[in-house]
Amino acid sequence: MAVRGLRAGLGAARPRGMGPGCAAGLRSASEPSDPGPEPAGPATAALYVHWPYCRKHCSYCSFNKYVVPAVDEAAVRACLVREAQTLLRLGHVRSVTSVFFGGGTPSLAAPRTIAAVLEAAAEVAYLPAGAEVTLEANPGSADPARLSGFRAAGVNRLSLGVQSLDDAELRLLGREHTAAEARAAAEAARQLFPGRTSLDLIFGLPGQSHEAWARGLEAALGLCDDHLALYQLTLERGTALEAQVRRGALPEPPEELLADMYLSARTALAAAGFHQYEVSNFARKGARSTHNLSYWRAEQYVGVGPGAHGRFVPWGEGGRQREARVQTPHPDAWMREVRSCGHGTRRRAALSPLDQLQEVLALGLRTDEGVTQQRWGLFSPRLSLEAAFGAPGEARELQERGWLRLNGRALRCTPAGLPLLDSLLPALLCQLRRRWNAVQEEDGGGRDSR
Repeated sequence: MAVRGLRAGLGAARPRGMGPGCAAGLRSASEPSDPGPEPAGPATAALYVHWPYCRKHCSYCSFNKYVVPAVDEAAVRACLVREAQTLLRLGHVRSVTSVFFGGGTPSLAAPRTIAAVLEAAAEVAYLPAGAEVTLEANPGSADPARLSGFRAAGVNRLSLGVQSLDDAELRLLGREHTAAEARAAAEAARQLFPGRTSLDLIFGLPGQSHEAWARGLEAALGLCDDHLALYQLTLERGTALEAQVRRGALPEPPEELLADMYLSARTALAAAGFHQYEVSNFARKGARSTHNLSYWRAEQYVGVGPGAHGRFVPWGEGGRQREARVQTPHPDAWMREVRSCGHGTRRRAALSPLDQLQEVLALGLRTDEGVTQQRWGLFSPRLSLEAAFGAPGEARELQERGWLRLNGRALRCTPAGLPLLDSLLPALLCQLRRRWNAVQEEDGGGRDSR
C-alpha cells in the first residue's frame, strides 16, 4: 500500500452538502408538513452561526466572506435570529450543546447581535448556563472593551486568529493586524476568558524556514492560554497567495519541510504540557473545544447564517434521515430567503447510513479517542467495527505498519499514523464500503436513519 508524505489536516471542516433548498421549493419550517414521530430521545445539537463580513480579504482565505462598505447589522441580526429559531424548531432540537460564532470576522459584530442570537436559541431550546459559547476574533477587533462586551453578551470562550507573531508573515498573509496587536489581544483575552482562550497559528507559508516557525511557536507558547490550533497553510484556488505561488512569484513549501514543521511542533507542545486531541488541536488542563468535538464525533449541528453548513434530521418537514444542509452563501440573497421562508437553506441532501458511517470514520479518526465502539454502534447496529476493520484487508495492513490500532474500545490512529491520515483514509473508506455492501447483500438490505 503506497502512502504519500506526511500532511497535517486542517481542523474541523464545514462539510459540504447538495440538493435543492428554499429557493427551489423547500417548505418553510413555519408551515411544516406532517412531522411524523418524534426522535427516539431528546434531540440535541450544536449551533454554528456564520458572520460573513470582513474588513479586508486575507491572501490565503477561501471561506465565505464579504468586504462591503457598510453592513445593515439590524437586518442581519433579525435574519440570524429568525433562521436560528426556524432551524432549531425544524430539527426538533430540545437542547443546544454548544454555540460557535465563526466567519468571516464575527468580532466585527456588535455584542448585542451575539446576545440576540443566544437569546433566540434559548427561547426555543434549552441552552445550559455553562454551555460553551465560542467567538472567533481577529486581533484588530479584539480590544478589551469589545471583548468585555462579548463576555457580557454570553460568550465564554475566545478563538483568536493570531496566525503569526511575525510582521512580515502577517503582511504575506494579508492580515490587518500587527504582531504587537496580536500580543495585546491575546493578553486581553486571557484576562477576560481565563483558561478558555485559543490561539490559531498557520505554518508552511511560502518562504518560511523551519527556524522561523520554531521561533514563532516558541513566542506563541509564551503568550497562549491552554489551547492552540496549528493549521498547515493550504493554497486554495482563487486566493491571491495561491496565484502568486502558481505563477512562480513565491515558492511552494516542500513536503519534507512541512512534515518537519508539524512533527517538531508536536514535540514542542508536548514538552509544554499540551495534549494533542485532534490532528490540528492541542489542549492542556482539559481545555478542549466542546463544539469542535461535536463535529468530530459526528453529532448533530445546525448551521445558521450565509454559507453555513449543518447536519441534522429535519423532523419538522417530515424528515427521517439526517441531512447535509448548506445555507445560501451571499448575505443579501440569504436575507431575502430568510424573510420569505424563515431560513435560507440553498442545498440539502439526505445522508444514507453508509454516508453517515463514512463521516463517522473520517472525522473520528482525526481525534485521539478515535471512532469508539459505542459511537459506531449508534450508526451501524449490524456492522461492527471489528467486522468492518478487523478482518484481513487494508486496515489490518495499516495496523501491522503501526499506523492504526483497533481494540475493544475504538479504532484510532497511532501517534505515527495521525499525521498520515489523509493518505490512510481512502483505503479505509474502500474497505468500509466493501464490507458494508457485503452485509447488505447478506441481510437483504435495511434502513437506518439518524
